[in-house]
Amino acid sequence: MNDIPAFEMIDGHVELDRRPVLRGVDLRVPAGEVLTVLGPNGSGKSTLVRALLGLVRLTSGSVTVHGTPPTRFRDWARIGYVPQRLSAGGGVPATVREVVASGRVARRRRLRPASAADRAAVNEALAAVGLSDRAGESVQELSGGQQQRVLIARALAGEPDTLVLDEPTAGVDAENQQALAATLGEVAARGATVVLVAHELGPLAGVVTRSVVLSDGRVVHDGPPPVVATAPVCEHPQVVTPETSLAGWPGAREAR
Repeated sequence: MNDIPAFEMIDGHVELDRRPVLRGVDLRVPAGEVLTVLGPNGSGKSTLVRALLGLVRLTSGSVTVHGTPPTRFRDWARIGYVPQRLSAGGGVPATVREVVASGRVARRRRLRPASAADRAAVNEALAAVGLSDRAGESVQELSGGQQQRVLIARALAGEPDTLVLDEPTAGVDAENQQALAATLGEVAARGATVVLVAHELGPLAGVVTRSVVLSDGRVVHDGPPPVVATAPVCEHPQVVTPETSLAGWPGAREAR
């Protein structure tokens, strides 16, 4: 059995523009786990996952990806990353299929044409996010939510064993959130590690095995997914954990 975690952060601190964003975060993500990172706006969720991937440098502390510091890690074909709020086309004219197919590049030898396996993986990824019928369209013609689904399909096409998604359900309707949850369930059933950032679990609740809640850059809950309650007078969900009565969402008081 492989005891090397997919990700591990020890006493991680991050400052951006001299402002503390992560404060002493300890996090170990065993291989095969489905972990969600929850918390209010500005709590450090996106910074945490970017730091795990080496996209944000730690001010102090350490982080490893499959046992190796990100600066020395080379097997990036194992990692699928879906960033937050990024145009799927990057401003370059491209079809949905072309963008999704770019997720296979890391698995092909240089200059080798796409194989039948590559095409099959792209087709499966498109079907998983419900965009098979839009494959030939320009990504620039899609809505923001649809472009987010293209990015998810691109990550899935690479058949990673570790999948990191930053708010994958943002701008995605309820039906496709259900489809995404089913897809992530299948990915997890194959033994892949999944780390996702979310404001609320919604349809993903049945897939997640563990939740970490951040507030003001600190971990205030690490364990089973917390209970989510919505007060009649508040438009935003509130997360109730054993450690804090309320880890505040936007509009609610933050746990300290």
